[in-house]
Amino acid sequence: MSRIKKPILYIKPDCPNCREVLTFFNTQGVDLEICDVSNNKQNMSSMVSVSRQTKVPTFEYEEFIVADFNIDEFLAELREFPEVGQRIGIGDDQD
Repeated sequence: MSRIKKPILYIKPDCPNCREVLTFFNTQGVDLEICDVSNNKQNMSSMVSVSRQTKVPTFEYEEFIVADFNIDEFLAELREFPEVGQRIGIGDDQD
């Protein structure tokens, strides 16, 4: 049985939108791997590799990538892929 990776949230700690998004995921009980890209070249390189851009927050879970988003934009994207929401523990009752 393969181990399912945690979703990754790429952030910069001084980014207000990143803090808001992180609070949202915490209240939803989503277990994340947090990657600070501000002082870590490897994390920045990984984020650019998967998202083809340098803005935060960026969310990665398997093939589901959402870059440079706020909570409403994330939820809109998640509605297009409800199976991802189910796997990460965010139901479709979010608005």
